[in-house]
Amino acid sequence: MELSFALHPDQLRIANSTARFKVCAAGRRGGKSYYAAVSLLMEGLKNEKNGYKLDETKLVFYVSPTFDQSKRNIWSLIKTLGGFGTPKSVIASVVENQGVIRLVNGRIIELKGADRPDTLRGVGLSYLVLDEYADMKPDVWEQVLAPTLTDVEGDALFIGTPDGKNHFYDLYQYALFGDKDGLDPEWGAFTFCSINNPALNPKEIEMARKRMSSSNFKQEYEASFDASSGVVFDEEMFRYMDEEPPEGTWYVSVDPAGFADMATTTQGKLNRLDECAISCVKVGPYGWFVGDVFHGRWGVRETATRILRAAQKYKALVVGVEAGSLKNAIMPFLTDEMIRLGTFPRIRDVTHGGIKKTERIAWALEGRFEHERIWFRTDAEWIPALTTQLLEFPNPLSHDDLIDSLAYIDQIAETDWHPEDTEDDDWDDDDDGRSPTTGY
Repeated sequence: MELSFALHPDQLRIANSTARFKVCAAGRRGGKSYYAAVSLLMEGLKNEKNGYKLDETKLVFYVSPTFDQSKRNIWSLIKTLGGFGTPKSVIASVVENQGVIRLVNGRIIELKGADRPDTLRGVGLSYLVLDEYADMKPDVWEQVLAPTLTDVEGDALFIGTPDGKNHFYDLYQYALFGDKDGLDPEWGAFTFCSINNPALNPKEIEMARKRMSSSNFKQEYEASFDASSGVVFDEEMFRYMDEEPPEGTWYVSVDPAGFADMATTTQGKLNRLDECAISCVKVGPYGWFVGDVFHGRWGVRETATRILRAAQKYKALVVGVEAGSLKNAIMPFLTDEMIRLGTFPRIRDVTHGGIKKTERIAWALEGRFEHERIWFRTDAEWIPALTTQLLEFPNPLSHDDLIDSLAYIDQIAETDWHPEDTEDDDWDDDDDGRSPTTGY
C-alpha cells in the first residue's frame, strides 16, 4: 500500500524538521492526533534508522496518561490511516484488547498508559509519542522512557495542549531556547494552532472565542502557555438582576458535600466544614440567572426535602445530583419526598468525569462570567458566601461547595433557542454539543 497523507502547514513544518526530540504545543482540534498517527505509521514502516537495522524487537510506542485514553485518542484513527481491513493495508494484524498493531514489515506499534510505568520498562524503542505530556509525571520520560531510545538513537515527539507553566512548558522552553549553554540542536519546538488548521470552520472558532474566557481560548485554541493560572474570577465579572427574566427554564444542581448526621466524607476522613449546596438557575438567551443557592450542613432526610422543595418552588425541569455514595444515601429519602410532595422532576447524575475539579469549574463558569452570561439575583442572602468562594478560587485551602454546585448546571442545562434568535449572536452553548472536560 502506498501511503499518502494530507498535512497542513504546521504539521508539515514538524514533519520536515531534523530535530530528534520534537515538542509540540497543540490547540484543540489543531491536528495533533492525526499527525501523531501518521508519524507512528511512518516510523513503524522504517527498516533502518541512523545506520541501525530495525526489526520486531525495536518497538514504536504511543503513550498518553492512561491506556484507555490512548485507545480513545488514536486507535481507530491509526487503523484507518493504515488501511486496516483493506487489501492494501500496511497493518498485518491487531490485538484489540492490548492495543498492539503489527505492520507488514513485522514491526510493532503499541499503545500504552503513563499511569503504569512498569509496563514501559525493559524495551527498546525506535520512536515514541508522548501525548498530553502535561498530564504525565515528568519522571515517566526522564527515568523510564528516555533510556529505551538509546540503542538506536530513537526519536520522540512530545505533544499536548498547554496546561499552565508546568514541566511541559519547561520542556517546550528548552526546545525553543535551550539553556545557558545555548540551543540544543537535537531539540525543536513547534505549535499547532487550531486557528491555523484549514480543516476547521472559522465560524466555529469565532463562536468558541465568544463563549470562552480569553485565557481558556488562548490555551485551548491558540496553544498558548500564557493562559492565566492564578486567580480566575474578580468582582468586575459579577452581574446582578433585580427581577427574574421572563424567558428560560429552571434547573437545580446539587453538590451533596456532607451531611450533619454522617461523620465522614467519601474519603473516610472527618470533615465537618463542607456544606451541601443547591443551585437554582434559570437558563435563557441571556445566559444564567442564579435565583437561589441554598447551602448548609443538614441531615440526609432534610437534604432530600430541601432539594425537592427547591425543585418544586422553581418547577425545575431537571435536578442534577453529584453521583457517588452521598447521592446513593440521599435517593431513598428523595424518592419518599417526591411521593409526599407530589413533585417528580427528572433526576440526573452529574459527575466530575475524571477531570480535576478546578478545571471543570473554570470551564463551566469562567467564560460565562467574562462574557456577562451569569447574573445574580440582586441582594440575595447567599451572594456573600458565593462570591467569596469565587474570589478565592482555586485556593485549595478555601471552600468551593457553592461554586461546584453552580458549575454542575453546565451538565444539565438544555438550550431551546438558536443563536440567530439573539440580537448579537453572543450566545452560550457547548461546541459540538458537549463540554470537552466532562463529555456532557
